[in-house]
Amino acid sequence: MADATLLRGAPLAETTRGIIAERTARLKEEGVEPRLAVVIASADPAVAKYAEAKGRTAAKLGIALDVVHVDPADGQAALERAVAGLSARADIHGILLELPVDKPLDAEAAIALIDPKKDVDGLTAINLGLIAAGREKDAIAPATPLACIRLAESATVLRGKRAAVVGRGRSVGRALIPMLINRDVTVTVCHTKTPDLAAAIGPCELVFAAAGAPGLVTGSMLRPGQIVIDAGISVVDGKVVGDVDAETAMPRVAALTPVPGGVGPLTSTLIFDNLMTAIALQRGKE
Repeated sequence: MADATLLRGAPLAETTRGIIAERTARLKEEGVEPRLAVVIASADPAVAKYAEAKGRTAAKLGIALDVVHVDPADGQAALERAVAGLSARADIHGILLELPVDKPLDAEAAIALIDPKKDVDGLTAINLGLIAAGREKDAIAPATPLACIRLAESATVLRGKRAAVVGRGRSVGRALIPMLINRDVTVTVCHTKTPDLAAAIGPCELVFAAAGAPGLVTGSMLRPGQIVIDAGISVVDGKVVGDVDAETAMPRVAALTPVPGGVGPLTSTLIFDNLMTAIALQRGKE
């Protein structure tokens, strides 16, 4: 049997960036200057690099991006003032809090202060609630689950399929589960208390791995024909790896997203696609 088809995020990201650039140009013709604010409340150099990467993408798309630094030593009140202030500004169309924030800062409390119509990472309770209620068209969907779905859709039609979601965490699984249900997928949710992961995964045509546990899903758990989307990311011995043991999975499944190079590149682009959605919602348009 041939190795799995690799579902890379870059081609979809490139196509999406072209659409975003066109939408940005039209908005500017209408007098709207799209602007994203990225809030950093961490001394971790990696967090700053994430923001810098977004800045480079924004520049290519013609989108203004402001990086707002909050000194973690100034405490929770300073972080919340910054987020609330950005939410109140009419010229700011999107807000993203780069995670993680330094301890003991409370990211959840800060996210709660983001205007849901400016929440380009789709993390506010209102956006997640709209998705869970089946009103995804009225919401801004989290970028990583959306990237997982777009990559799966590039390989197959989702309606009527069975999918296993491995991981029920805040950043991916909690949103991905109702987003799949909204697309008429039958969903099996797997987590740390699932007694037999292989048995749960086996009947499903789609497997979404989002547990943050390197190599959790092995080839022996998978079967021919499955499409596997790996949203996990960990560093092991200096190497970035996913939740799926790619070496043993590749000879068995039909398609697999590589780590790195799969979900990640598309996720970063969808932040800006979400900015376009945010502007439409703020202007009262679908």
